[in-house]
Amino acid sequence: MARTIQSLERAAAMLRLLAGGERRLGLSDIASSLGLAKGTAHGILRTLQQEGFVEQDAASGRYQLGAELLRLGNSYLDVHELRARALVWTDDLARSSGESVYLGVVHQQGVLIVHHVFRPDDSRQVLEVGAMHPLHSTALGKVLSAYDPVAHTEVAEGKREVFTPRTVTGLAEFEEVLDLARARGWAADVEETWEGVASVAAPVHDRRRMPVGAVGITGAVERVCADGALRSDLVAAVRDCARAVSRDLGAGRF
Repeated sequence: MARTIQSLERAAAMLRLLAGGERRLGLSDIASSLGLAKGTAHGILRTLQQEGFVEQDAASGRYQLGAELLRLGNSYLDVHELRARALVWTDDLARSSGESVYLGVVHQQGVLIVHHVFRPDDSRQVLEVGAMHPLHSTALGKVLSAYDPVAHTEVAEGKREVFTPRTVTGLAEFEEVLDLARARGWAADVEETWEGVASVAAPVHDRRRMPVGAVGITGAVERVCADGALRSDLVAAVRDCARAVSRDLGAGRF
């Protein structure tokens, strides 16, 4: 039988205890319920608190589940529902645009690709599900940074790496890019992340009208752009796809 890590088992037991019964529990309650010494229980609680999984009420000193744990749980449910709702619409977008389609969500300091539809041709392509893309330079990342406060904080406080001469790294200039994305409802990346590659993306919202992801297409500049600008038909197709997925998630009309 595989060995387990006792401290993790105890931490998991604490989280389960806090998830049921009374909303807040004191140190003595937690320690006695789990058969732990107060010092041991306090050390585990302090670690969980530092990671955001547990919060302590300042007035009473009692503990409850933290926002980070709730966010992780919601993210798990949201991502699986998001991908399921997007399958048909992203397939349609790939067929109509002739380009690769990506569905991404905020994860740590980047964009996690949770669904990828290949460009509908015979070219050799690599599945990028599970890949991480940067927040500050990709169309998906810009859309998420514009609409998701968590993503905005991550990109504003983090390092914005230069990938090409077109990459926007200054904070003031980047905030202008995000303002533009909010104003028009979509974002672009024209050779800001990869030379010769252009992308356009739009946000996906859930029933609470909260941003839960972004969908976009990526392709060669000569196909995605015309006369020095992104093709308007492709922008419209991406936005229609994002709206369709949002409607299926219960967001209604945007």
